[in-house]
Amino acid sequence: MDNEEIELRVHGMSSVMQPANAYALVLEEVYGYRKLPVIIGAQEAQAIKVMMMGIKVPRPLTHDLLQTAIDRLGGHVTKILIYKVRSGIYYSYIFIEKENGDTFQIDSRTSDAIALALRCGCPICTTEEIMASERLYEVNGVAFTVSVNVVNAEMLQDALEKAVKEENYEQAARLRDEIERRKQEKEAESEMDNEPPKDY
Repeated sequence: MDNEEIELRVHGMSSVMQPANAYALVLEEVYGYRKLPVIIGAQEAQAIKVMMMGIKVPRPLTHDLLQTAIDRLGGHVTKILIYKVRSGIYYSYIFIEKENGDTFQIDSRTSDAIALALRCGCPICTTEEIMASERLYEVNGVAFTVSVNVVNAEMLQDALEKAVKEENYEQAARLRDEIERRKQEKEAESEMDNEPPKDY
């Protein structure tokens, strides 16, 4: 089922990716073998890395403050859910349960949701649909190939400019085609949104 929830854990994080000073955070199934890449910025990478390595920071980071605020207000984070991916951007919900048992969800950047989940010790989940379409593929059991769909438009444009500068025209052509495909997809979505309702 596409909406079946898959529980994940942090597998590892790459070195700095060029361009755009980004990192690839790799999540893996708790009860499986598939892996999911999430491209994050340097600041979010640091917030996650300190938890992965068990580093005690002298002063609380933003996600530490958020955890403390939720706890002091009588709530606790029950899980995070990566529920959508579009143009390389993952969308997540943070689920919070109040003292009276009521649960609500708030929209969040996926990197922030994961950083908070690691501090709260709650499950990190996604859907079967996302896991099936965005998973990483192993090469010789070691290397991973990141789908171009997990890279946002700004990073694609930076990579295109770099490829042209280095005269790597084959790579530049692939990047140009992907940028154009996304532009057309966005225009098509905009046209659909602006269509008047049909009178049946």
